[in-house]
Amino acid sequence: MPDWHGLSPNHLAYLIRRYTNAGDVVLDLDAHPAALAATTYLHRTPARLFTGPHGLRIRLLPPGRARRSVPHLPGSGVTLILATLPQTTGSLAPDDVTTAMNTWRPLLRPGGFLLVALTTAPPPPRGFSHRATVIAAARAAGLFYHKHIPAVLAPLPEHEPRTATEHPDEGDDGRRLLAGRHVPTFRDLVVFGSTATSEENARV
Repeated sequence: MPDWHGLSPNHLAYLIRRYTNAGDVVLDLDAHPAALAATTYLHRTPARLFTGPHGLRIRLLPPGRARRSVPHLPGSGVTLILATLPQTTGSLAPDDVTTAMNTWRPLLRPGGFLLVALTTAPPPPRGFSHRATVIAAARAAGLFYHKHIPAVLAPLPEHEPRTATEHPDEGDDGRRLLAGRHVPTFRDLVVFGSTATSEENARV
């Protein structure tokens, strides 16, 4: 099973289990096979987003392994949305992020969560943080910031050569920078919540 944007299927399944209960609806906007497999294995209800004659609609997929004892209640909304930004190759434009957040927010049920993976390259030096851009857009859309999760993309060495002191007479051997930048070792996952009761917030 392929990784979900750098996150292993096991770790993705852990997050889905952490933010949902059996029978809850999980909407993966990228239709990733790892997300579908984890959702059905955990007895959650997978869903897809499509455009109908009256706008965006949620379509529940066949239950697969879902147990009949925990059916989804029609009209109760999505418990967890898995999304990536930017949605197309390129930079993370603030207007696009704001549009996306305003589109996704109404799909969540009260107490639901939106998990966003930032798949773009880090901003240039002195550039505005992509994570801050996403957080600001989510708050403007009525979501609250819940958590930042750094997902490690590769095993970290015991001693990081890029942090070693570089002597004036030492040539560039490629240990410290890649094309003038630090090699990324983690991906930002940012979690937002919709309006919820204190009991629902305590569940996670």
